[in-house]
Amino acid sequence: MEIGLIAIGAGLAIGLTALATGMAQARIGAAVVGAILEKPESFGTAIILLVIPETLVIFGFTVAILILFTLK
Repeated sequence: MEIGLIAIGAGLAIGLTALATGMAQARIGAAVVGAILEKPESFGTAIILLVIPETLVIFGFTVAILILFTLK
């Protein structure tokens, strides 16, 4: 049973961060499209703003790996 709980914890760590990233990127993406239409030279800044929430998934993945390999 302990291994199952560890797996659930690792799954929640990456699943919830992926969900939060998806919600953030949906809102940022809509704003970025509007900003690029008004000011095309802001494309580089817009791409950077879209990439920033992806760090949440990287952190979630790191936590999931740590949960799986340190709690065994």
